[in-house]
Amino acid sequence: MFPHHREREQPIFSARAHVFQIDPATKRNWIPASKHAVTVSFFYDANRNVYRIISVGGTKAIINCTITPSMTFTKTSQKFGQWADSRANTVYGLGFATEQQLHQFSDKFKEVKDAARLAREKSQDKELANTALTIAAPQFSQDLSDELQSPPVMCVNGPEDKLFRSQSADITLSAEKERIKKMLSEGSICEMNLEAEFFTLQDSNTKLVAALHEANANVEQWKKQLVAYQEETDRLREQVVELEAHGGHGPSDLLKDELTQSLEELEALLKAKDEEIHILQSKKVEYHEMEHHRDEAIHRLRETEMRNAELEHRIQNSEQNLNNSLEDRDRMDCEIQRAIEILDIKIFDLNDLRQSLVKLIDK
Repeated sequence: MFPHHREREQPIFSARAHVFQIDPATKRNWIPASKHAVTVSFFYDANRNVYRIISVGGTKAIINCTITPSMTFTKTSQKFGQWADSRANTVYGLGFATEQQLHQFSDKFKEVKDAARLAREKSQDKELANTALTIAAPQFSQDLSDELQSPPVMCVNGPEDKLFRSQSADITLSAEKERIKKMLSEGSICEMNLEAEFFTLQDSNTKLVAALHEANANVEQWKKQLVAYQEETDRLREQVVELEAHGGHGPSDLLKDELTQSLEELEALLKAKDEEIHILQSKKVEYHEMEHHRDEAIHRLRETEMRNAELEHRIQNSEQNLNNSLEDRDRMDCEIQRAIEILDIKIFDLNDLRQSLVKLIDK
């Protein structure tokens, strides 16, 4: 399969990246598609005027995606990006070694998408010239985790004045840290899934809008054709009635057969056009349903963004509390150090006093 395509396809851009795919079961986790970084290339098929992204790991195709004008490459972090492929019913993710490589791939993706859009528009112009309607089927983030350090609690233990962290405070703060990390991870995954769903719905919505515009433009033309066909049918029926009334004085039986056959063909064509009109009307209903799903996805995405903003605010508060605890610990260190120095001086003075008393007793 791939050697055949490589003969007529030419690579136009390549990059090295780690490839991931969304888990088809949960739609929430990334599954590595390659054990190490592989080559991801853009190919152009001049015969079919088609652009594809292809990546091969060993003898297996990891990515085989045809670029469509409705696809969008989203940079979800400094070194990670993703896009949805509705034909394969999956979401691809790429992890790059540097931010510059991610920008280069994103720019090339946009350039290729624009080229695919121009190619599609030219193809649609040809189809409109031939009065052929093609309705395409609807097509369908790096985890954020900031480690929080447990704030130490200072205490003095006996005469040695040793400093140590409170074990119970460490356990409490560690549990709080894990809980916040879990909430952030869930929020990031939910936001990523909503973004993928939103891009898929936006892709389907764009295709349906284009198809409906094209269908509406053709409906008027078909209505005019139907009126003309109906007039032609009525005229032919009148001719058949006249031929039957005149009997042998009119045209030959061969002409009557031809007229009858033409009438049947026109009636069959009228029936086919009626069915196409019904199909287009049903597509309008599907379009309204897709708009409703898109609005719901936008609403859920906004809720997730608000939740992430709240989590970021909580993290900032936790960091501020940690900094305050560190400052309190430093102040306590200084105070304890001064107390130790004062105690050392007092102990030294008491020792001198003790030796003086001993000497006095001995005398």
